[in-house]
Amino acid sequence: MFKLPFPENMIFAFVVVIYIAGAIVGVLQLLSGGEKYKRFLLPLVSLAVSLEAVILIYRAVAIKAIPLTGLFESMIVLSIVFGLTYLFFSIAIQQVWFGSVMVWVILGLVLMAGLVAVPASEPHAVAATPWAIAHGITMILGGASTVFATASSFLYLLGSNRLKSKKVMLVLGRVPNIEKLEQMILFGIRASFVLITTGLIIGMGLVSVLGTGIVRWLTDLKVICIIAAWILLGIILLLNRLLLLKGKVRAYMTIAVFVFMLFAILVATIIGTTHDFNNY
Repeated sequence: MFKLPFPENMIFAFVVVIYIAGAIVGVLQLLSGGEKYKRFLLPLVSLAVSLEAVILIYRAVAIKAIPLTGLFESMIVLSIVFGLTYLFFSIAIQQVWFGSVMVWVILGLVLMAGLVAVPASEPHAVAATPWAIAHGITMILGGASTVFATASSFLYLLGSNRLKSKKVMLVLGRVPNIEKLEQMILFGIRASFVLITTGLIIGMGLVSVLGTGIVRWLTDLKVICIIAAWILLGIILLLNRLLLLKGKVRAYMTIAVFVFMLFAILVATIIGTTHDFNNY
């Protein structure tokens, strides 16, 4: 975070503070068991999304290209996608769990973005092509779908355990029913599989354009983690199609997919990756 230029640093710091405040409001909302604090979440998330958009605009002007090729920018876009998802769906989804979970998920993404924050740099020429932009968008949306399915899986396991313990009052009005959560998990898994499949296909095409070699691409640890997550998504869908997957197993496998995706981000943050247009 402190590697950013001063204007970006200040804006990003405000974003972090806003989402921390939103996360606190989310906890208070769950503890109160009602929507007393909901009116605070909407303006907080709206302000944070607007400030994140300002960061992207600032970077777009600096590099004279769409800022989607760097890890930091990708994670900012991902958090914006989740923020807009919350703003749009909060009108229809009235349960108190929705805002609380979404704000905590976005806060986690923003904090991870801070770990990989670096100044904007001129991307490779191929980054300005429609294929590179499509690759970035599909992978970002695929990651967003994975996080959505994972959040639904956590709620599914939480609801199942509380119902098993006969703590019905801790579930009613706070989380959707089990059937609805199963539908949400499957929707997230299917969307993630389609989007990541598309992203991987486009990525292989870009490897050919860059001339870096398919072997180098496949041996990158970040790419290995993403491919492992994609394979596990396919296995979940196949087993579900064959009616061989129980709800809890599906939820745990979905969380495992998220772990692979999270590890891919951590690998790029700590170890580094060649899967970055700025490296070419």
